Amino acid sequence: MKHISKKLLSLLLITLLLFSLNGCEKKDTIATIKSAEVLKVGCKQDVLNFGYLNPDTNQYEGLEINIAYEIAAKIFNCSLEEAKNKVAFTAVNATTRGPLLDNGDIDVVLATFTITEERKESWNFSTSYYTDSVGFLVLKNSGINSASDLEGKIIGVSNAATTKDAVTEYLTDKNVSVSFKEFDTYPSVKVALSSGNVDVFSVDRGILSSYADDTTLLLEDRFKEQDYGAATKLENKELAELVDGVIKDMIADGRLNTYKEQYNLQ
Repeated sequence: MKHISKKLLSLLLITLLLFSLNGCEKKDTIATIKSAEVLKVGCKQDVLNFGYLNPDTNQYEGLEINIAYEIAAKIFNCSLEEAKNKVAFTAVNATTRGPLLDNGDIDVVLATFTITEERKESWNFSTSYYTDSVGFLVLKNSGINSASDLEGKIIGVSNAATTKDAVTEYLTDKNVSVSFKEFDTYPSVKVALSSGNVDVFSVDRGILSSYADDTTLLLEDRFKEQDYGAATKLENKELAELVDGVIKDMIADGRLNTYKEQYNLQ
């Protein structure tokens, strides 16, 4: 009987130890970032005004890049200029951002990541820092001027994004049938549009505007609002609260609007 009791006691102690270690791991997320002296951020590298790797300077720039610096300044209790040396950016797309966050390769995702109820089951999302709507970009000489002209057309969208579902819902209500081609990156969709492999490039209008040029037309259609939020790993509650607090503060004191004006996102 004593032997059995000792076994039970040992198992109980091991269980409590594991639980304690797990709790510490979750609690010390910010301490781990501070210890590493770097905040790892997943961002876009091909979306002007949001997350863009400028080929002339080899530096990231955009609204989401500035938000990353604000978060780093809060974590490391430093100035924005100092924070710029404490952020390591990793380029992500709609397919890679979730897995990289889950694997711990990045701490925060700031990458035009639309908040949905389904996604909230997998990651923490902050208060929204930008709201956009889905739209359509076409070639000027395509003869396409509105959604009613899209019957039978091929629409290019990004893999793993919410765009395909949004377009399907919007056009189904208008009794318009289309087909889709999916791509890994926005530049590849734009190339497909320019070469005639797709008839339409569809994503959020703010993103489309960065790919518009003299050969294209951004249609007036606006549908399915997309709220962008900063995402963190589901168990990293402490980090999620800090990130949300920073964004709420930026909204309250006008810093977020100042950045939006800087990048013509009002």
